[in-house]
Amino acid sequence: MKIFIDTADVEEIKRLNDIGIIDGVTTNPSLIAKEGRNFEQVVKEITEIVDGPISAEAVSLDAEGMIKEGKELSKIHKNIIIKVPMTSEGIKAVKVLEAEGIKCNVTLTFSANQAILAAKAGASFVSPFVGRLDDIGEKGMDVIKEIVEIYKNYNFKTEIIVASVRNLEHVKESGMLGAHIATIPPKLINEMFKHELTDKGIKKFLEDWEKVKDK
Repeated sequence: MKIFIDTADVEEIKRLNDIGIIDGVTTNPSLIAKEGRNFEQVVKEITEIVDGPISAEAVSLDAEGMIKEGKELSKIHKNIIIKVPMTSEGIKAVKVLEAEGIKCNVTLTFSANQAILAAKAGASFVSPFVGRLDDIGEKGMDVIKEIVEIYKNYNFKTEIIVASVRNLEHVKESGMLGAHIATIPPKLINEMFKHELTDKGIKKFLEDWEKVKDK
């Protein structure tokens, strides 16, 4: 399973990338606005840190605008992936951009039916938002299970990015269900390292070492 980091915090991306576990990055206008910096500059900096897919979002609502934005954003770096919304206009844009060799990530996806359309259009990635489904009383990971099964049935090449990841259970289930990628906020990636028995074990090893190191 690939791990993408879901943030526009360049310093946090650097830190986690240096550990060697980050395969790509997802950003969106909200994350970049949170950093209070220029959109294209942030994206460019990220491409210089992580050697993997970097999702940058188009903000137009019509296909023509998305295609234009996609072509411009793709000039920043060869690893740029254009995020487009799951709408008929978005799917239309995917068809054109992918045909021109510009990879797309269909975002704001909430159902298996939507994921079928993304795959039919030839999208390189689809991003089902599991946390937001949980928020309205559905089980987001059930949608991931459905999409994984459908994509296997028809050998679709579109990679599934589990998005809107809210907890470690989402991460674990992503792997168990066979999703290709989970895009995870830095706080949760940091939590993945932790277990109380690991901490206790290290403490015990150090205590024992202090007893014998000078003998």
